[in-house]
Amino acid sequence: MILTGVSPLEPAPLQVIKWGANWGPLSLGTQPWRMLASNYIHFGIVHILLNMWCLWNLGLLAERIFDPWTYILTYTACGLGGSLASLWWHPMVIGAGASGAIFGLAGALIAALYLGKLPIPKEAMRGTLKSLLAFAGYNLFFGAAVGGIDNSAHIGGLVTGLALGAILAKHLMSPPEVRRQFRVYVFTGAAIVLLAAGTLVRQRNGYVAALARDALQKGHPQNAIGDQPSKSKPQQP
Repeated sequence: MILTGVSPLEPAPLQVIKWGANWGPLSLGTQPWRMLASNYIHFGIVHILLNMWCLWNLGLLAERIFDPWTYILTYTACGLGGSLASLWWHPMVIGAGASGAIFGLAGALIAALYLGKLPIPKEAMRGTLKSLLAFAGYNLFFGAAVGGIDNSAHIGGLVTGLALGAILAKHLMSPPEVRRQFRVYVFTGAAIVLLAAGTLVRQRNGYVAALARDALQKGHPQNAIGDQPSKSKPQQP
């Protein structure tokens, strides 16, 4: 993005949209791929550094609890869940950032550690759960108190992660073959649920695509942007 002239500190809204940000008029129209792509687009270098710091800390734990494919699929599903929640809540806001997926990892870990009956000492388990709950609670409060942060993506990702973690917890200690087979069932089901949720969101808010179409076709994209960008950015407590 920087090599094409995008500001490394404060990208313009239209620039972020060009690179794949989540925005109702396009995501709910002809470009639904933005619901996934937006998880990898950020509003500048500070934004991505903060998100990657959080992902590093949560990812180290997630890779030990889940196998690599489960980790990747959970991250992806939670990112999509966060994007859908954002489109449901405020479809005209430009959304980008990884924290919907990051919140989802936190939710999946909370559910898996609490329900998974893992061979971890109780004190270590209690401390880890306390830290994860503090992370989620602090950042939800911070997102509600500070403008420009997409708390809907945080909530959508967290709920998706909690659901996936609760389901996956049943077989965390099962043999690898059982876990692989169960993973196929779980994420096939998750894909169906996310597809159904996307259909519902499009039925509810799909009108925004029509509202913005004329402005975009007439070469006045600024007129189609109704709200300021909303960063998806957790803070490390």
